Amino acid sequence: MLEQFGVSELVSQMKAKKLSPVEVTDYFLKRIEDYNDKINAFVTLNENAREEAKKAEERLMKEENVGDFYGIPIAIKDLTLTNGIRTTFGSPAFQNHIPDRDAVIVERLKRAGAIVIGKTNTPEFGHIGTTDNLLFGATKNPWDVSKTSGGSSGGSAAAVGAGLVPIAEGNDGGGSIRIPASFCGVYGFKPTYGAIPNTNSTANAFGSTAPFANHGVLSHSPLDAALFLENTQGPSTRDPFSLPVYNREVSQKLKGNLKGVRIAYTENFGLYEVDKEVAHVVENTLSKWEELGCTVEKIDMDFGMNLEEFITFFTSMWYSSAAAGSGPLLNENPEWVSDSYKAMIEEGTKLNAVQYKNLDPIRTSIWNKMQDFFGSYDLILSPTLAVPAFDYRLLGPDKINGKKISSVSDWLLTHLYNTTGFPAASLPIGFSASGLPIGLQIAGNRFQDELVLRASYAYDEEYSKQKRFPF
Repeated sequence: MLEQFGVSELVSQMKAKKLSPVEVTDYFLKRIEDYNDKINAFVTLNENAREEAKKAEERLMKEENVGDFYGIPIAIKDLTLTNGIRTTFGSPAFQNHIPDRDAVIVERLKRAGAIVIGKTNTPEFGHIGTTDNLLFGATKNPWDVSKTSGGSSGGSAAAVGAGLVPIAEGNDGGGSIRIPASFCGVYGFKPTYGAIPNTNSTANAFGSTAPFANHGVLSHSPLDAALFLENTQGPSTRDPFSLPVYNREVSQKLKGNLKGVRIAYTENFGLYEVDKEVAHVVENTLSKWEELGCTVEKIDMDFGMNLEEFITFFTSMWYSSAAAGSGPLLNENPEWVSDSYKAMIEEGTKLNAVQYKNLDPIRTSIWNKMQDFFGSYDLILSPTLAVPAFDYRLLGPDKINGKKISSVSDWLLTHLYNTTGFPAASLPIGFSASGLPIGLQIAGNRFQDELVLRASYAYDEEYSKQKRFPF
């Protein structure tokens, strides 16, 4: 039952010679063989994974001074470049694309000893909050295979949620880590923009040009997420927006208490309609935060716009990036482009340069408003999503609590933290009456990654000790 162990536990077992990298890799390859057909999380396996595990085992027999991820099989999202391993971006246009270099994040994970076991499914170029594409089809939720895993890191979240791999990389430009984390019942963490270099520029409009899109992690614990950040953070000359290291030894600081931490709770940011059952499960956590020593206050938020205006602002940035990056693909090979991505590209072409730049003052006003909130509070809690997982064939629900919504966007409470680049996580906190996971979103101000992780760890240790796996 190795899926029950976290990264640090597995590494400790290997250092003590109670497990070997080959045994661990074989175990998870067998889990993938047994269960991947049910959920379609992995789309490409690394045919050299076992050989790499053997080399890791040989080194481990000679020395004990190895990295935090030594011998750990890790999944990499199919948007992220992996040297010698197929990377398709979820698009038929790149179905045979094999990169000749790793993204910086992959380089650093390998340096820490991780073994890339395979690539996980994503919608083409990560463009929506569910995972389906013309090349590989849909990834399904391990808790109910009739439901979506979420997206765009749906393959990574489903793989971790099903115990096919202990940890997985993802990236997040509008909630793409936190959305599937919430649906699949795992921990998803998006650090401050720039903490981890973003070097995925190959043929992908949603690389460095996207609004605060960055790498992060899907795991079973905040501790593993902290280890991931420690080993992947820091500046790179390949990303001009990458930041100096400001989170040192985060994993060693997680046990600090939360006494005096000021928490604000918002059900909907003053914008969204939230399913009553989801709101009830999330609100039931508030007294537990007080038990941990925090002060908790329910707040009303007002950004001076309604949901339609906010979504129009946010999607205008996304759609223009899609049009710039993938317009030629649509013109040359329209049969390789899904209807949803095609609509995004076509909409993006309608925005001229002046209209695009006029989005900047809106973004600034949102930033300033959030700074006002963080002047009074240390963390903001909310539901991660407005609904539990829905049918995998849908882009989203068309109604919440009987009220009509946009199925593409209006159930995602994640966009604000990409607009601002703040660190944010989705912590699994319970289940719906039908047995579907529900996530709590925890966010802090810029550079407050350590606090987000520490709060997540404290809650997880006190109230989420029983880990559940669907199979």
